[in-house]
Amino acid sequence: MHDASSCLGPGVRAAGCSDGCLWLPGSVIDAAATPTTASIRAGGGRYGHNGRVIDELIARMKAMLGPLEASGDQRRYFHATYQRTTIAVADQIKRGGFADPGWVERWDVAFADLYLNALETTLAGQRPARPWDIAFSAPADLPALRHVLLGMNAHINYDLPQALLAVITDEEFGDAALLARREADHQAIDGVLASRVGAEDDELARLSGPPPLLDRLLRPFNRLGTQRFLREARVKVWANAIALNRARRQGPDAYAARLAQLEELSAAKVADLQAPGQVLLKLAATGFGVRLPG
Repeated sequence: MHDASSCLGPGVRAAGCSDGCLWLPGSVIDAAATPTTASIRAGGGRYGHNGRVIDELIARMKAMLGPLEASGDQRRYFHATYQRTTIAVADQIKRGGFADPGWVERWDVAFADLYLNALETTLAGQRPARPWDIAFSAPADLPALRHVLLGMNAHINYDLPQALLAVITDEEFGDAALLARREADHQAIDGVLASRVGAEDDELARLSGPPPLLDRLLRPFNRLGTQRFLREARVKVWANAIALNRARRQGPDAYAARLAQLEELSAAKVADLQAPGQVLLKLAATGFGVRLPG
């Protein structure tokens, strides 16, 4: 596991955290002016939803997308998909589609921070955690869909359990009623993701040009399969968050060991997705998510 300092609070790891500024080539973004997990978590339950914080996150993502597109960087495919998905989540929050919209907003920013920190680490010429290192270093000539799946896999399997721990305290994990509400909002995200599958598939088809005949024939199956494996992965994510919380209660060493296991499992899954062939068919057979043993 790569060394990284933590700026997300006790027991939560981040890649690329620095001394108050988030560095991009040729520019500096003042961290105090951007939403971060630390600032969101500092608000605790008192931080009510007003849409401002997630809107700032979307603006941050948009600012990073421009240089990726201008340089033809293959990481633009996942970044653009993730930005559109974040906009959809923000819209659902503002519509009142979650039991606790303030918590979902804090969680969504904590989740995005882990990816954005990993991307900034890479752009600064350093190595992020292994799942992201593998996803970001994938061959540029892979289809756009493959790059999106690599990013999704690293982000969901490795980052999402950590993001849940960033916004659910040990005490809250021990409150069955509260935890049930958190899990319900976690599951409600599935509806947002499912609603985006068709549109994102169309966008990737537009970027990649006419797909081969087999891909066209499999397209309806692929859309259904994508919705299914996202649900499957999120069930495993919740179980992994519970496992990480148990380790966090045992102390920093236990948590670090458990997180290292998750990093290795997630990295192996990302590496598997780079193999030739119909990746969604493989996922239908092997699953998208990973699960910590024990």
